Amino acid sequence: VQLQASGGGLVQAGGSLKLSCAASGLTFGYYGMGWYRQAPGKERELVACISRGGSTHFADSVKGRFTISRDNAKNTLYLQMNSLKPEDTAVYYCAADKAPFGSMWYLPKNSYEYDYWGQGTLVTVSS
Repeated sequence: VQLQASGGGLVQAGGSLKLSCAASGLTFGYYGMGWYRQAPGKERELVACISRGGSTHFADSVKGRFTISRDNAKNTLYLQMNSLKPEDTAVYYCAADKAPFGSMWYLPKNSYEYDYWGQGTLVTVSS
């Protein structure tokens, strides 16, 4: 299984970035997916997650600014980040959770639920 995150970079505060996570080696539609981030000196935190059926959950810090989506035909997860702030600076990781059988709407909100992790992509927001 591989999760390849991309799309990170340097952006000014107020700007936008779109992250992608290309999945291979798994049946993408069977997995809940999530984006996590880890800033220097801080713990990894959930940014957003999406169920098999497309329901979503966001951290309070990004609500209204970030959108998570998935394209099952392309085996790809996305994170659209708007109105970026310097405090959004972090390495962003995508992760995959084998959803409980028959559950289309389960949202994996805890890191221990995830089975696979990508390598991360760095997002730097300058003030």
